[in-house]
Amino acid sequence: MNRIIRSAYVVPFALLFGIASCSNQTSNTTNNKSTEAEHHDHNHDHSTHNHQTDHATTETAPQQTNADLKEGQPLATIPPFTFYKVKSGISFQNEDIPQGRKTVFILFDPSCSHCRSEAAALGKNYDKIKTVNLYFVSMNDPALMASFLETFAKELVNKPNIEVLYDRNQEFIQKFHVPKQFPANYVYSKDGQLEAHWDGDKNISEIITAYTK
Repeated sequence: MNRIIRSAYVVPFALLFGIASCSNQTSNTTNNKSTEAEHHDHNHDHSTHNHQTDHATTETAPQQTNADLKEGQPLATIPPFTFYKVKSGISFQNEDIPQGRKTVFILFDPSCSHCRSEAAALGKNYDKIKTVNLYFVSMNDPALMASFLETFAKELVNKPNIEVLYDRNQEFIQKFHVPKQFPANYVYSKDGQLEAHWDGDKNISEIITAYTK
């Protein structure tokens, strides 16, 4: 698998955490249980890394610790975070998430072909996901992120439930989860509880079902 890294933000992240940006393999977790696919084309032991989390993560999900992130367990609830809207630069935090609907975070790399394909498929099925909060999150240079939807998923541009967010301080991998592949999807219920997550490719019909069921 060949990958061209085009951002200074991605280089240390990819090297430190060993995330494969594009893969035909998928790791699935449903109802907060992590099932690692034995046939991953990229295996990496995150337990040797010393990720840092703040006290807010512990307060939000006291039953889980930073060690759980290293072992592949996403936090069971949405932790406190501060991302930034790519278009405006305005901060985006937990309290900005509209209530009363499911919330999905997609951790992606703009240069990843599978991330582009998933975005395109979601765009073609926008009517089926228009009641879901959908956030594309990346640590890449915002300049690379700015045209991502316009280029690969025009149907999602300027939709009220869709936002592209810049993770300037790499909070996702410190607070949410350290995935093994891009794109990585995280589906939360209306009350902020993790319902499902997976790394890598997934059939679009399965994605929509996970988002909306």
